[in-house]
Amino acid sequence: MARTESVMLPLGSIAPLFELYNPVTGKTTKLSDVKSETATVVMFICNHCPFVIHVQDVLVEVARNYQAKGISFVAINANDVENYPEDSPEKMKEVAEQLHYPFPYLFDESQEVAKAYNAACTPDFFVFDDELKLVYRGQFDDSRPGNDKPVTGDSLKEALDAILNGQPVNPNQKPSLGCNIKWKQ
Repeated sequence: MARTESVMLPLGSIAPLFELYNPVTGKTTKLSDVKSETATVVMFICNHCPFVIHVQDVLVEVARNYQAKGISFVAINANDVENYPEDSPEKMKEVAEQLHYPFPYLFDESQEVAKAYNAACTPDFFVFDDELKLVYRGQFDDSRPGNDKPVTGDSLKEALDAILNGQPVNPNQKPSLGCNIKWKQ
């Protein structure tokens, strides 16, 4: 587990398009299928990373609460499943169903989408406005496994609340910290 910070794609960047396999439905999902007229959260997660496991229960709660307010969420796993079989599409489906993910959990087998987003770690969060311009990238909150800070989702929620209130998102954003994405060799 290499502790890796997110790269912090420049604010204002346009969301790269994607069409990825959804192991839960067995179909593909495009960015246009999940885009919201308010804001869209694209997050890179996986099954086995302790940083993802640490936040996933609160992440599901935050996603449910903000989906009810018109913000969409989509999760993407780009890990190399040959070397990390616990992140396979079959296991993704199990995790999504077990945790009742209220968002699509997509598999980026080629890793091209993760590269297009400049994703570096899991979890890594990107929030795009109604025009798919990047307004937030970085951490879920200040909690990390073992640091005794509660998991709240406050960093992400602050950005989403600003959008919902018609306010600019604070550009002073902290990078996420997690496991590096497991790139294919």
